[in-house]
Amino acid sequence: NMNIKLICVGKIKEKYLTDGIEEYRKRLKAFCDFEIIELKEVNTDDINKNIESEGDLILSNIKKTDHVIALSIPGKNISSESLAQMIKEHYTYNSSVITFIIGGSNGLDKRVLDRSNYQLSFGKMTYPHQLMRMILLEQVYRCMMINNNHKYHK
Repeated sequence: NMNIKLICVGKIKEKYLTDGIEEYRKRLKAFCDFEIIELKEVNTDDINKNIESEGDLILSNIKKTDHVIALSIPGKNISSESLAQMIKEHYTYNSSVITFIIGGSNGLDKRVLDRSNYQLSFGKMTYPHQLMRMILLEQVYRCMMINNNHKYHK
């Protein structure tokens, strides 16, 4: 069975976002085992230390066998169809978990990027990382619809 995990940093307080995320989480259940691991955002005055501490937390939640896709602005910008193809190919030849990673508001530790198998970009624009979580879930859901030949609104 397809097993997809999302590791993300920070708590979401806005109701419209938690509602949206919950909606996509429910929809995804029909296609895969989907799990969200929400880690605590580290807030000290030392931003580098925060990124490093968050990096430790993220890395401790990644298994050796996980196929890691980290979201990063300089990563590769691909179409929804390409992402769907990537997910499909992974599960055709490999049973390991695909783990998406969204860092905190200060970005991702270099060690997490080094550990990732792929860096995915949603373009050069900056999004609030809370909103990014919902956008990513929508895209993963869209990929499932594409891969299962379901019609889904453009």
